[in-house]
Amino acid sequence: MVTYMNDKKIQTLDDIRAFLKGTTEIDFSIEGKDERYRWIRQTLVRFHYLSLNQRERGVVLRYLERVSGYSRQTVTRLVAQYRKTGKVKRRQRTVAGFQCYYTKQDALLLAELDELHGTPCGAAAKKLCERMYHVHADARFEQLSHISVSHLYNLRHSTGYQRQRRHFDKTRPTRSQIGERRKPNPQGQPGYLRVDTVHQGDLDGIKGVYHINAVDEVTQFQCVFSVERISERFMIPALGEIIATLSFHIQGFHADNGSEYINQTVAKLLNKLIIEFTKSRPRHSNDNALAESKNGSVVRKHLGYDHIPGRWASGLNDFHRQFFNPYINFHRPCLFPVPHIDRKGKVKKRYPYEEMKTPYDKLKSLPNAASFLKPGLTFDQLDAIALSISDNEAAKQMNEAKRKLFKTIFDQDRKAV
Repeated sequence: MVTYMNDKKIQTLDDIRAFLKGTTEIDFSIEGKDERYRWIRQTLVRFHYLSLNQRERGVVLRYLERVSGYSRQTVTRLVAQYRKTGKVKRRQRTVAGFQCYYTKQDALLLAELDELHGTPCGAAAKKLCERMYHVHADARFEQLSHISVSHLYNLRHSTGYQRQRRHFDKTRPTRSQIGERRKPNPQGQPGYLRVDTVHQGDLDGIKGVYHINAVDEVTQFQCVFSVERISERFMIPALGEIIATLSFHIQGFHADNGSEYINQTVAKLLNKLIIEFTKSRPRHSNDNALAESKNGSVVRKHLGYDHIPGRWASGLNDFHRQFFNPYINFHRPCLFPVPHIDRKGKVKKRYPYEEMKTPYDKLKSLPNAASFLKPGLTFDQLDAIALSISDNEAAKQMNEAKRKLFKTIFDQDRKAV
């Protein structure tokens, strides 16, 4: 760098004061940090800075600030270095930036996983990455298996991810009238179902299909079944199949005050099977919250809001039996609450990441889990189902079957019009 400095006219403190007032002219040009640091030290030595009083030092500092172009804080720091060491030395620090740990391929892999599983929450996506690497031995997920939930969202906002997936659709909540009479108490045992109905809507006077959504309170095992109407003719066989499909004994049945459940026929069926029948209490909206949340996060997310005529209930049930119910029970992680008592004695629920499991893994983790299974059913048989394919492969099969089913439904309905 070239340094040109002609400050021979400035020899005393009075010359510096005149320069600061603008009455003395000097020609100077300092290029480069090293030259500026060298000139600052030379100036401090020439004017015997350490022997000056406080007011005289202030004049020198203003002069250094004016000529060097540095801020007062920087000049003060450099002078402090001179007082301590007798030198004004530049401390060169070259920062190469943070190392990029997660590559573009990781972002594309995460985009593929989100596409298959319907963009789950960050914790669920992290758990799926861990399962793909540790459970299903997919080496591509080795780096993603270590990702934090917060950085997973950063990866979702990366350029590679956004180019792969540009469409995002927020889950829309489903409202239903809830009233309650008694809240069930499972005491940590599976078999207490929370049940609700999701209607696929009407179109031009044609009734849409109804989805019965049954969720176990403890394990979050879920069974979705579709019916053409919510009458006794369709509801009783559907409820019977739901009870028979689940792998454990059913001990409780809880629903809101809808007439499709609160009737003598359903009560007769449950009494025959010795199943406790409870219904929602007024002004206690959380009593059936588990089923309501699954309506939005599972049923609506995968089956959507478009009208599906009731006559397609049979085709939907084939899809539920072969693909949908196995996927959500064996391959979809869920968060489980852990009660916490605060200083005031109030019980609050927390959802730690360590408790995130699939419903099947949660069932296996319960004490004496084998005792809750139905006669003739073992965990070896269920393990064969759970580990026969990976989580991603199960999602691929489910999405492909759903795509074919919906294409058939909407193509035939369009021809009928």
